[in-house]
Amino acid sequence: MKKQYLLLITLALTIQLVQAQFTLDGEFRPRTEYRNGFGTLIADDADAGFGISTRVRLNTGYKTEAYKVFVSLQDIMVWGENRQILPFDQNNSFAVFQAWAEINLGEGFSTKLGRQVLSYDDQRILGGLDWAQQGRNHDAALLKYKKDKFLLDFAVAFNQDYSNPTGFVSTGTGYNTSGFFSYKTMQMLYVKQAWENFTGSLLLMNNGFQDFVDNDPNNAPDGVSNLQTLGTHLKYKNGKFGAAANAFIQTGSRQGEVDVKGAYLFGLDLSYKASDKVGFGAGVEIISGNDADPGETGAFFPLYGTNHKFNGFMDYFYVGNHGNSVGLFDIHASANFKLGDSSSLMIKALNFSGEQDLPSGENALGTEIDLVFKKKFKGYTLVAGYSHLFPSDGMYELKNITEDAAASTQNWAWAMLVIKPKFLNTGN
Repeated sequence: MKKQYLLLITLALTIQLVQAQFTLDGEFRPRTEYRNGFGTLIADDADAGFGISTRVRLNTGYKTEAYKVFVSLQDIMVWGENRQILPFDQNNSFAVFQAWAEINLGEGFSTKLGRQVLSYDDQRILGGLDWAQQGRNHDAALLKYKKDKFLLDFAVAFNQDYSNPTGFVSTGTGYNTSGFFSYKTMQMLYVKQAWENFTGSLLLMNNGFQDFVDNDPNNAPDGVSNLQTLGTHLKYKNGKFGAAANAFIQTGSRQGEVDVKGAYLFGLDLSYKASDKVGFGAGVEIISGNDADPGETGAFFPLYGTNHKFNGFMDYFYVGNHGNSVGLFDIHASANFKLGDSSSLMIKALNFSGEQDLPSGENALGTEIDLVFKKKFKGYTLVAGYSHLFPSDGMYELKNITEDAAASTQNWAWAMLVIKPKFLNTGN
């Protein structure tokens, strides 16, 4: 009888797998970095940083006509972070990166619930931040609608950090997590329409940040500051020529009831494919800085985008920094070369100025050169990069270090191996 039950269970699972699609894949991504001025100017008497980190992910998905389920587990390991035979991970970096279910509601509608990546357009405001080993995710409920070339997404989130690890707190919904624009509530509407050569999208987002009673040792919650971000991303492509533009404004209040007035981001990028092996790009981006009265700000911050992608790979701006400063005026040009069937080289030059003058009257910040080489092999990819910053007088003032005290060379180099094994796919 037990054998019959086992046979029936095996048969039922086999039928289920035939009717559905199950996937199991992963990622192994070690990266070596030499940091001699990454993120900020390094002092002349400081030693450069050097280290290796590895991101490991295991992804599993299950898909039927009615629903999809996806879970992604990850760990970030810095080589040598644990002593020998340590019985636990000292870094405590193991996490559920994604865990969501998407239910098909019919007529083009679906809903996606759980921990997920919110990534739209060029990822200027909302992106997956894949460069960072930890990535970026959101705990949210997403209502989706798609028909032909029209798309509409509406997301809501209500975040909580319970002090009682066994369950819900009895009273109140105070949210004590802060920093890096961690929000208590979020509402987002995204609309996109595509035509033959042109695509336009509209993003409206409200983020509610927990405020607290001033000078209260118990950190008692005291209302919510709501920040609104709204704008558009436009993209045009015709033959060898392409153009993309961003236009966003921010209003409302930041954390701590700081009023946001007149904050904006405008960007324009042009591209031209000279041949199958050579492409060129040029662009400009201007981000408003803070010239407002105390208790107010006119500074724009791109919030939850993949900010490493913009304003130089050395991350001097808007990557956990430069949040309420003089803004930025970024002029850049790039060239992409296809070196063969499996390799490419990207060269980019960026010139930075403050959107406003620094206290000394300076606004020139410097120039950065970025190079990225990529080589695809059978089953894996090698990516390497080098960046060099040539700071101007304004950069020393901005980073609060004198030119004499700063190192004469500010650079960063890295190399990364990417392997994405496909373990199982019952749909193939």
